[in-house]
Amino acid sequence: MMYEHIRGQIGIIACRSGRHFAAKVAKELEEIIKSELALDERQKALDIIRDSDETWFGNTEMKTGVEFIRNQDIYIFQDVENKTEGRSVSDNFMALKTAIDSAKRAHAHYITVVIPVFPFARQDKPRADEKGGKKYREGITAAMVARELEDAGALNIMTLDIHNDATPGFFRSAKFDNLRASKTLLDYITQNIPLDNLVIVAPDAGAIGRNEFFANKLKKKLKMIYKERDYSTGNKVEKMILLGDVNGKDALVVDDMIDTAGTVVNAVDLLRKHKAKNIYFAASLPLFNHPAVERLDKAYKDEIITKVIGTDVVYHGDNFSAEHPWYVEKSVAKYFAKVIYNINKGRSISKLLE
Repeated sequence: MMYEHIRGQIGIIACRSGRHFAAKVAKELEEIIKSELALDERQKALDIIRDSDETWFGNTEMKTGVEFIRNQDIYIFQDVENKTEGRSVSDNFMALKTAIDSAKRAHAHYITVVIPVFPFARQDKPRADEKGGKKYREGITAAMVARELEDAGALNIMTLDIHNDATPGFFRSAKFDNLRASKTLLDYITQNIPLDNLVIVAPDAGAIGRNEFFANKLKKKLKMIYKERDYSTGNKVEKMILLGDVNGKDALVVDDMIDTAGTVVNAVDLLRKHKAKNIYFAASLPLFNHPAVERLDKAYKDEIITKVIGTDVVYHGDNFSAEHPWYVEKSVAKYFAKVIYNINKGRSISKLLE
């Protein structure tokens, strides 16, 4: 027996730190709806984006309210890495959880959390550590985040290039959609970077799979940087060794994120020492936590790095790209909009996730 797929009218709620990306996705959704639906259907298909009502108290507690959303297919956007509001990742995560709880209590039909940068994603396995002669065992915070999102009322999680592909296993019941920025980045690379002299360089062993993908798509040779570590002193990188020849070549380095840009600067320094010419760095999640911007400004001024290519899922301010000529921001808003529209209509998103 076939059942009609009913998810309700699409509604977008933006947490305060997530409203910049949410507005872009909402605009793209409206364009998709205009092209696919008749006029009378359009008015029922998308509820205009609404900001959540966040109130912060003097003791740092906060509460969130949402408007009337009964029976809607709700997508709650949050940019946990947005520092322009003066909030930490933990602050933004708390705001997200309270928004989910408010939406649940407002009788949303279905709640999807759109959180391109999954909080605490790198805390995905227990590590033993030793400090001052004492041994410590770390928790798996990414698993705790998964439980908290589910307990708040999230039924679906939508993110971008999750750090560890095993992370969906932390969820007990919620669905998990991991979108990929590779096509967006590849489109820019193929249209703006000369490919004849290009090689792909993985910045470490953990990034080899991602760089193999780019090398295969671009039909280019793959090199790798090997980090020699001294585990007797707490997993310290002793030196970096380039495996492969980049002499006279342009180099593209791909990673999932740029945090403090230490990996970026060390990689491009090594490639310059091996006489690479133009060096490009691409990452889905440009976090740019301190001192990343200062490091990249200096690397660009010293003509060590040519361009850094990222996506628009983390907001750094309206004029960030203009103020930092080394940075190119490519939007994935249309991509997210297509996924959301297909989910709402009960269509396959498999090809969009490849």
